[in-house]
Amino acid sequence: MAEPTDATPWVPDSRELEDLESAAHECRGCELWQPATQVVFSSGDRSARIMLVGEQPGDQEDRAGEPFVGPAGRVLDEALTEAGIAREAAYLTNAVKHFRFEQRGKRRIHAKPEVRHVGACRPWLDAELEAVSPGVVVALGATAARAVLERPVKIGEVRGTVLDEAGPPDRPRPPVVVTTHPSAVLRLRGRDGYDEAFAGLVDDLRLAAPFA
Repeated sequence: MAEPTDATPWVPDSRELEDLESAAHECRGCELWQPATQVVFSSGDRSARIMLVGEQPGDQEDRAGEPFVGPAGRVLDEALTEAGIAREAAYLTNAVKHFRFEQRGKRRIHAKPEVRHVGACRPWLDAELEAVSPGVVVALGATAARAVLERPVKIGEVRGTVLDEAGPPDRPRPPVVVTTHPSAVLRLRGRDGYDEAFAGLVDDLRLAAPFA
């Protein structure tokens, strides 16, 4: 029997979010489940009109089992407030559901997921899009944009616009807004450029707000 190349064998037919999350804990579609503490699936409910897709859970998210609860999540919360979007009205998830990291002593250092990891997790994102049917998707960072649009994306070339790409016939895609990941903004805190980077994130979220 061939080894699985993605999460398809573990994704249930159900599009109830509780069923999807429960099944995701058993996913073995790639190797990242082994060192991670747990799967980090999503936060929010199927009535949400805006879906926010990040790259992958970080250290704190891996321990808590919930997306965007660490420092970058707090930056996102501030930006959502500035943009007039209630976090409770959004569905938050990641392109990759397990934390990829390098162990350095007692510290776990974020390691960017590979393209194959994004592809392996794509069936979960497809199922979430079907379950929630959002009015708009905000891709936070290049990895998330690649997962959502299914092609390489340069943020600087597409941000500031609403992308209306239909997607495959069997997987219709809502409008997409691509912006930077909050962690990239966080890295500038206390330095020149932070205010501009934060304002850019807020502006991109405001583009999505009318669809929410």
